Amino acid sequence: MKRLLPALFLVLLFAACNGGSNKKATPAASTVDYSQVAIPHFNADSAYQFVADQVAFGFRTPNTAAQSRCADYLARQMGRWCDTVIVQDFPATLWDGTTVRGKNIIASIEAPASASTGKRLLLAAHWDSRLWADHDPDQDNHRKPIAGANDGASGVGVLMEMARIISAQRPAVAIDFVFFDVEDQGCPEWADNYVEDSWCKGSQYWSQHPHVPYYTAVYGVLLDMVGTEQPRYTKEQISRQYAAGVMNKMWAVAAALGHDKIFENTETDPILDDHYYVNRMAGIPMIDIVQNTRGISFFQHWHTVNDNLEHVDKNTLRITAEVILKTIYGDYGIQSN
Repeated sequence: MKRLLPALFLVLLFAACNGGSNKKATPAASTVDYSQVAIPHFNADSAYQFVADQVAFGFRTPNTAAQSRCADYLARQMGRWCDTVIVQDFPATLWDGTTVRGKNIIASIEAPASASTGKRLLLAAHWDSRLWADHDPDQDNHRKPIAGANDGASGVGVLMEMARIISAQRPAVAIDFVFFDVEDQGCPEWADNYVEDSWCKGSQYWSQHPHVPYYTAVYGVLLDMVGTEQPRYTKEQISRQYAAGVMNKMWAVAAALGHDKIFENTETDPILDDHYYVNRMAGIPMIDIVQNTRGISFFQHWHTVNDNLEHVDKNTLRITAEVILKTIYGDYGIQSN
């Protein structure tokens, strides 16, 4: 994750995807006025509190008490609103050979039986925080863990608040929330060599061992670093390659809501993130809504000890969520439960 992919990778990516034109096709123009679509009220204060709750557990790194406590918290909270919650325990080997245990949290809200389309959507984020602040301007911090308020907790906080409000006003589509673990423990910059596939261990495992056999979804949306004070989301390459239709629709919805300066119609380089493995291994078209600040890596405090609650903006959490909610309810409507 969190790494721009080299040009050689692009060549291989295009070669591997030359038969996937159906996922790249842009759907016909919609007649829905998404700006007028009714959605449940997204409480930004509530979402922020869910972010703060995660950070309060401490560093959410593998094989720690904080990891265990936060996993229990996430499962318990999602169980308040969702019909089913599964904690998927899995083994993972880090870049240096360390063996750890991860916990993917999968929670599902079913559509009302009277209105169910039989379709499912996948909304995801990672909940672990990084072991090493390897991009901190102070080299003395490079082997210290980070709080991961934006990089991890922000996406999960948004999805938790979405689960809370969707449970009371359900659309005619089932929604699966997946919180991936051991996403952010990839090879640090100070290591001697880069280790392939050392990132995104939770999504790699889930994509090969889904919680339901033969699981599929209409599309997926991954949230990563969605609480920054100056949000900017672009059309990164892997999302465009595998799920351009989904990305184009969501960016059009953002424009209809007046957020085109945030959901910017700019094509940018590929990013290795959880969506890469969900697309490649699980075959589910998934886009990545991820911070892309001009001229720097993702955002100012990425992989530094300053990725803390001071730099989480409630309005950014709200805007990000409302674009997704308008898209879902514009397509599937609010149903009576």
